[in-house]
Amino acid sequence: MTVSPAARTALRSPAARLWLLGGLLVVTFVLSLFWGRYPQPGLLTPAQAAADPLAQSLIWNLRLPRLVAALLVGMSLSAAGLAFQMIFSNPLVEPGFLGVSQGAAFGAAFCIVFLGGAAWLVQGSAVLFGVVGLAFSYLLARRIRFGGWVLRLLLAGIAVSAFFSAGVGLLKYLADPLRQLPEITFWLLGGLWSITWRQVLAAAPLFLAGLTVLLLMRWRLNLLALEDDVAVSLGIAAGRERLVLLLAAVTVTAASISISGLIGWAGLIIPHLARRLVGADASRTVPAALLMGATFLILCDDLGRTLLAGEIPLGILTSLLGALVFILLMTRPILPQS
Repeated sequence: MTVSPAARTALRSPAARLWLLGGLLVVTFVLSLFWGRYPQPGLLTPAQAAADPLAQSLIWNLRLPRLVAALLVGMSLSAAGLAFQMIFSNPLVEPGFLGVSQGAAFGAAFCIVFLGGAAWLVQGSAVLFGVVGLAFSYLLARRIRFGGWVLRLLLAGIAVSAFFSAGVGLLKYLADPLRQLPEITFWLLGGLWSITWRQVLAAAPLFLAGLTVLLLMRWRLNLLALEDDVAVSLGIAAGRERLVLLLAAVTVTAASISISGLIGWAGLIIPHLARRLVGADASRTVPAALLMGATFLILCDDLGRTLLAGEIPLGILTSLLGALVFILLMTRPILPQS
């Protein structure tokens, strides 16, 4: 089947590519609802699900909240990664920047070791310490006496991340090796195997608030990627708007980590793929990153729960696939520039 020149031209437009990404996400989401190991490995048909109450319960109470969580986490990490990369004009920045990821990891490990490890406590502690990590980075950046504001935030984020990473190591050393240490280890590997509707609904306000800000203010990212003097001359309050976008990115990152553990590479790789597909204009790149990030994480979660008899931690798969895509990005253009 040949594609007409007019069709090829239409497919090159960013709007058409966004529609294709949206359609791909919908198809992936629906198929993932019916893909799994019940009643046998493979695709459960709607007719089988309608005739089997146990299959219906599996879909609505286990798979659906897990897929919704994967969708929200994938969107959040990708959009946050894109916002960080544009604000700091650094293509290697990712959502764990500014001590957020390691702060959230410390909060979860602290809760597991000293507060009993209840799911809602781990989630709340991860969010709290993620915000604490951002606050420490901000306060430390204000005390650094050389370099511009962006450079100072970079240096402060590295220092705060190292501080919390050392704290996580200390907590792992103090943890009960038979009960607490395995729980911390599996949480740090990342995964959605224990997701329930209660956890999804508890974190949903944070996801929706942060993603709404990132989506509505995506045009401002183009201006904030410029030098401060240029941005101010164009009539924007660069400092205030940068802070709002950073808070939104940190909020969705902390919410993601609180329910899924540490998920690496998605927020680093997906923004690069989105730019290659629809161009560098944030008005198009942010929606593309949202759609691609959700699809990527849902597919990784599908592989994690079906590839082997035992579930593969999600963080392992995202790191493996993300590293492979990163190598391809660095060695050859895998998608045409718009």
